[in-house]
Amino acid sequence: MAQVELIMPKMGESIMEATILRWLKKPGDKVEVDETVLEIATDKVDSEVPSPVAGTLGEWLFQENDVVPVGQAIATILTGDSTADVKPSPAVASSNGNGQATSTASSPTPPPAPAPTPTPTPQPAMAAANVDIPRTTEGGRFYSPLVRTIAQKEQISSAELEQIPGSGLGGRVTKTDILNYVEHRTSPAAAPAAAPATQPAQQQPAPAPAPAATPKVEPAVSVSGNVEVIEMDRMRKLIADHMVMSKQTSPHVTSFVEVDVTNLVNWRNKIKKSFEEKYGEKITFTPVFVEAVTKAIGDFPMINISVQGNSIIRKKDINIGMAAALPSGNLIVPVIKQADYLNLVGLTKTVNDLANRARQNKLKPEEIQDGTFTLTNVGTFGNVMGTPIINQPQVAIMATGAIRKKPAVVETAYGDMIAIRHLMFLSLSYDHRVVDGFLGGSFLRKVGDYLEAFDPNREI
Repeated sequence: MAQVELIMPKMGESIMEATILRWLKKPGDKVEVDETVLEIATDKVDSEVPSPVAGTLGEWLFQENDVVPVGQAIATILTGDSTADVKPSPAVASSNGNGQATSTASSPTPPPAPAPTPTPTPQPAMAAANVDIPRTTEGGRFYSPLVRTIAQKEQISSAELEQIPGSGLGGRVTKTDILNYVEHRTSPAAAPAAAPATQPAQQQPAPAPAPAATPKVEPAVSVSGNVEVIEMDRMRKLIADHMVMSKQTSPHVTSFVEVDVTNLVNWRNKIKKSFEEKYGEKITFTPVFVEAVTKAIGDFPMINISVQGNSIIRKKDINIGMAAALPSGNLIVPVIKQADYLNLVGLTKTVNDLANRARQNKLKPEEIQDGTFTLTNVGTFGNVMGTPIINQPQVAIMATGAIRKKPAVVETAYGDMIAIRHLMFLSLSYDHRVVDGFLGGSFLRKVGDYLEAFDPNREI
């Protein structure tokens, strides 16, 4: 009887770990090919892990709520065929950096055993930092494989790593945390060199203890009998961590413009019935906003970037994320891939499809990845403007406010006049490390110009 390991799949290029939400199969249960064995969650999306083979579930290697690195075996499956051909499940396949599908299903071959730790020998002072970094410390702090690799490369000892404040879930050290630490680090931690045996030992001053990380002090909350304590759900915790991380990473600046969208409103009121009859889709303002944003990005491509260390990564694809509210009140950001290649009908179909499946929690992992710019509609809630938080690692996010009728000055052939117009505010929050006021303000104004110049006689 062959034993096949069920592997924690890689759910995206930047995802290094996932949380086991619920086991759907118990040890001893029969499983079929592609039958769901467990449910997992990352900081981006929930998903199911199917069985790559038919057989009997052997044992769980992790329990519910455990955080498991991708590529780690999480269960064993016993098959009756010692030469079973392991077929990767489509739901476990993910995309590599080239956009090609890669399988994360395991083969029966067990992973290679870690190399034995060599017997310590006297080394120069710097060698003390090259010790192995444990995955989990005695205090329960978890380090991802990426963080451990960076620590070893930069000669950061386990003790030094323990002093780095973490901004991740549960205080974990993220890639950003350790890279920021390395950037501001004066020199690698060095252990005192061993004195030669031929010389008498000399009294050395005791090294100064490393400064302890300042613990995060939460403000005291007075709890009486007239309050209700509500535990955050998993997604709300992840959102909270992501928002704090974004504010710590990017110095936010927000610019505003007021836009006259009277032509757009009149056009939509005129064609929305015929549009639905012709294409079977209800047209909202969102596809038009996305269209204007993609055009403005074409004019100002340096808004479509991300930051990696001291490098600016310019994205050639224009992938627009659209914040969508879930029934729970949480938000998720599905992504319209290559939005600049879609016409208004294609944008409408994509926006409606992603929004509907977001509300039903049926989005696929790849549909919330690789966004390069985000659009959020605070006008949905009746708000006239907002100051949104950047969706890292992007550098800008635009909010659209409610469209309101207002008296406004309009220029006519007979001079200036007061007229009732449909006006709205656009606001753009941007990362002031790489986006200055000129670029951010000019980009936002260009989006407004495209909306104000909308053709009220546009054909559908």
